[in-house]
Amino acid sequence: MALRNNALTINHVKEERENMKKILILLLSVTLIFSLTSCGGSSANKDFEVNVCIASEPMTIDPALNSSVDGAIMLQHSFEGLMKWVNDGKGNAIIDKGQAADYTVSDDGLVYTFTIRDDAKWSDGKPVVAGDFKYAWDRLVDPKTAADYGYIISDLNATWAAPDDKTFVVTLPNPCTYFLEICAFPATYPVREDIIKSAGDQWTFDPSTNIGNGPYKMSAWEHNSKITYVKNDQYYDYKNLGPAKINFYLMDDANAMLAAFNDGTLNFNEGYPIEEVDSLLASGQLKTAKYLGTYYVCFNTKDKIFKDPLIRKAFSLAIDRNFIVDQITKTGEKPADAYVPPGISDVDGPSGKDFRTVGGSFYSVKAADYDANVKEAQAALAEAGYPGGKGFPTVEYVYNTDSRHKAIAEALQQMWEEKLGVKVTISNEEWGTFLETRKNGDYQIARNGWISDFNDPISFIDMWHTGGGNNDAQYNNTTYDKLVDQVKSSTDNATRMTDMHKAEDILMKDNVVAPIFFYNQPYMVQGIDNWFYTPLGYFFFSYATPSDK
Repeated sequence: MALRNNALTINHVKEERENMKKILILLLSVTLIFSLTSCGGSSANKDFEVNVCIASEPMTIDPALNSSVDGAIMLQHSFEGLMKWVNDGKGNAIIDKGQAADYTVSDDGLVYTFTIRDDAKWSDGKPVVAGDFKYAWDRLVDPKTAADYGYIISDLNATWAAPDDKTFVVTLPNPCTYFLEICAFPATYPVREDIIKSAGDQWTFDPSTNIGNGPYKMSAWEHNSKITYVKNDQYYDYKNLGPAKINFYLMDDANAMLAAFNDGTLNFNEGYPIEEVDSLLASGQLKTAKYLGTYYVCFNTKDKIFKDPLIRKAFSLAIDRNFIVDQITKTGEKPADAYVPPGISDVDGPSGKDFRTVGGSFYSVKAADYDANVKEAQAALAEAGYPGGKGFPTVEYVYNTDSRHKAIAEALQQMWEEKLGVKVTISNEEWGTFLETRKNGDYQIARNGWISDFNDPISFIDMWHTGGGNNDAQYNNTTYDKLVDQVKSSTDNATRMTDMHKAEDILMKDNVVAPIFFYNQPYMVQGIDNWFYTPLGYFFFSYATPSDK
């Protein structure tokens, strides 16, 4: 998730309103949709189930507390925001009304007034009211909640109110082109105050208290095995839903995932042994989709060794990114020469140049330049006091259990040892534990990755603000913070983009992260049609139907 955050603003409000409309349509012109219809009557598919494996046991599926893509996918099936992503039937995923029957925007682009649907209900039959959204948003930004994503709305400096059960009003200090996308983001989904107060923080783990307002509802959670969702008969579009059940299998053994796909247990799978990638691509079983994200190494800047930016620089430049994408991942990833990936819009939105094109590269990723990068890495390590790695202590790299992450970890370990003369141990952790380890800063070097939450570079830039919920590097830079704060309050989009380029310059020159490659999304699918995907990383199965192939 990764998932993450501020307001895109411009001076000319009328142009902003038009840009907003364009972005909602054009943002996901890069979106891949793999089905062109969204139908599948309830009665026709009463015995049809979809079996999916996207990750192992989630750390949480509380809308406010989740910060992973896999958790977000589950949440988008069992909860729903004011807005939602839909398949338009023409090859695009677009933002449409969800729990909002309608909404209006003031002429200055600052006041959004949402009218809650008359038929919006919770899975226990109680009506969804505007106060449920107010409670959820208040809870999200409450420091006591400790939500990683609290900043996604607090950074807007907005106010919100529920003057009556049917009306939810949000007032922004500046227009925000992607605000409706925020209203479709899982962290902003409504939750029930009465349930959380009675069941406590563990309310999502028990089907009897996991009360949602989405198309499906939890019927069982067999921990470390499977989460089962069934159709929510209180959902306003119940009659058009597809599968009778969606089973999210919880696995982290790549061999087991592939075996389950091959024996027909799984309809959809993201896991496979890395050594099988060539044959899976050749057979056509493994497919790839566009993905707005970056895979990177994260350094703990508070660690006594990695607090030195020269050491971080050495470790970054010693990485042979071409080897990793050509010999390990092999699914079309591009070596990363910066942090913000291609495909994220710059000043002129989706119709103009993207942020990466404008920002350029921070180091060469040409294979022919790797030796020069290594020499620079060695010089940096020597300047830090460890020539040839002499006297450098043993350090640890941690990653979450997965065959691809393991192969990358082993490659990094070898590169750092051979090129820098240092010793690095590697260890893996189960997904939920790993997220806690990284969040708490209990590591030295860690695998990391970030997927855009919406089409604006602030989704990548804002997370490194001091004290940010997703600032796993524990980074603290007052100049960087000031730039991010200026972006939040800016009313001119060109100025925003300039400040975000400056911020990325600081981040990369400080070597807070070592980007390795820009993501593609590998996946395997069989036996189902009418599912769809966006390059924000979300797969949707609510209207899936049995394949006629």
